Amino acid sequence: MNLKTLLTLLFPFALAQVQAQNHQFATFNIRWDNPGDAGNLWEDRASKVIHLIQFHKIGLVGTQEGLHHQIEELSKGLGYEYLGVGRDDGAQKGEYTAILYDPKLYKMEDSGTFWLSPTPEKPSKGWDASLNRICSWGQFKDKDGKRFYVFNIHYDHIGQQAREESSKLVATKAKEINKGNFPAIWMGDFNVTPDNPAYQTITSNPAWKDARLISKIPAYGPAGTFTAFDWEKMPDGIIDHIFVSGKIEVLRHGILTDNYGKKYPSDHFPVMVELKF
Repeated sequence: MNLKTLLTLLFPFALAQVQAQNHQFATFNIRWDNPGDAGNLWEDRASKVIHLIQFHKIGLVGTQEGLHHQIEELSKGLGYEYLGVGRDDGAQKGEYTAILYDPKLYKMEDSGTFWLSPTPEKPSKGWDASLNRICSWGQFKDKDGKRFYVFNIHYDHIGQQAREESSKLVATKAKEINKGNFPAIWMGDFNVTPDNPAYQTITSNPAWKDARLISKIPAYGPAGTFTAFDWEKMPDGIIDHIFVSGKIEVLRHGILTDNYGKKYPSDHFPVMVELKF
């Protein structure tokens, strides 16, 4: 009889608790509810997004682009709670960087949103950005009482200076907010590939590591994350990233290419990690 079998027989609850320490998190740009997306309307995609999250047992997901009614629909369909505000007014107007989480697994203890601009405390557009951009964050506690932070962003798709300054700002704000130096996850749609200075600003900071590069098993999936709903062309640039800081072990990293009838749930592939604190 091997050790694992013996432990299972003698201490089934204790072993289950040890196994429960693993966490499935993801970042997922769900694509805003654009009435012009003929063939890929939100009303047809919503259930697919929900089922994808359920199937992969993702307990916490950082979303981008979702409007208020989309986040409400995901929350209801998943039975998850969420944090976040609209980027246009700090209430319900505009796209969210909402974080949805399973309340059976995680308790939210604190949360907030700041704008990616020189005036992060109020709705604003930063540097050469074309739109308001935000970071929503939460402090969570898992079932074992371990605390951690999640910072979820969506960088500008045009302004290069804005993207570089956003990396500097989030790194600074994350350090200010995470006073207890708990494990932290920084995720989102960065709108840059690893060769971009905005990405390298993060990886040059010794506090942060790209989860894809430190995964215990080789990262899984295609070479890119943005699909534009184009079934005929595989993406070739990773612009959705998950970074980790502190005492975190990255067990798996994958870019999920789930589809239904040659259609994708969104114009981005979700990126999932399995972590252990």
